[in-house]
Amino acid sequence: MSPTDASADAFSPASTDVGTGACPDAGEDSAARGIGRGTDNEDTLDLRLPDELVALFEEGRSGADAATADAAAGHGHGHGVGERSWSDSTAPRASRAPGGDDLLDGLADWGPIATPAGVFQLVPVRVERDLALVCRWMNDPAVTAFWELAGPQNVTEDHLRPQLVGDGRSIPCLGVLEGTPMSYWEIYRADLDPLARHCPVRPHDTGIHLLIGAVTDRGRGLGSTLLRAVADLVLNRRPACARVIAEPDLRNIPSVTAFLSAGFRFSAEVDLPAKRAALMIRDRSLRDLL
Repeated sequence: MSPTDASADAFSPASTDVGTGACPDAGEDSAARGIGRGTDNEDTLDLRLPDELVALFEEGRSGADAATADAAAGHGHGHGVGERSWSDSTAPRASRAPGGDDLLDGLADWGPIATPAGVFQLVPVRVERDLALVCRWMNDPAVTAFWELAGPQNVTEDHLRPQLVGDGRSIPCLGVLEGTPMSYWEIYRADLDPLARHCPVRPHDTGIHLLIGAVTDRGRGLGSTLLRAVADLVLNRRPACARVIAEPDLRNIPSVTAFLSAGFRFSAEVDLPAKRAALMIRDRSLRDLL
């Protein structure tokens, strides 16, 4: 869950007619070309800490400290010689739980998926490569209204780095469509997220935040297409996950509509610290019906 509990909210009415904003302190982005949870009768609230989370606390901080030090060493670097291409999915550091279990089942290796809009792939963010681009998207007024991460690059970086050097329960990604990065995603373990304090979650529930970057990609159904594709990807790659969930701002009707069009169902209204959200759920058992 992002600091403001912002979800896939780049589908706001304003987003259909507002261009991307300029990012303070960010240079021209040469890598991109125009280049974000209610319950039914069966949903139950279980506040017992998952075994994986208990194990993470018991592991100690040595691994996290090492990852933090390595990340700090690369802080602020621009594109370097030999940087990998957008399609080279590199797993984020510290993405493994104790015992070698990956909390998101090797997201970096999920690979591409065919969609009606073209070949799409989730590529884990690399700060040294992607910071300027993500920052520029965050400074788009249509995005800022829901994500509340406008400002210089250090604001975006402070949002990204805790995920990248954490235990892997949340992985920030670029959405790359036909070779072009065009969206920002956060794929996270909802049962290990602060969201679980506010609404019913089940073991291995997987959450999605989405931000569509370019104004030209908004308002034409692309969000729904990609949400359906990513939800299918999660269910295909995470056999233990029975539900994909999201919690867009209840006021953002276009965003809620996009989730409904992508096969999610509206479950309930949920009061989160920074918003009243619509809990959207895509059930494995209903994926072929919705």
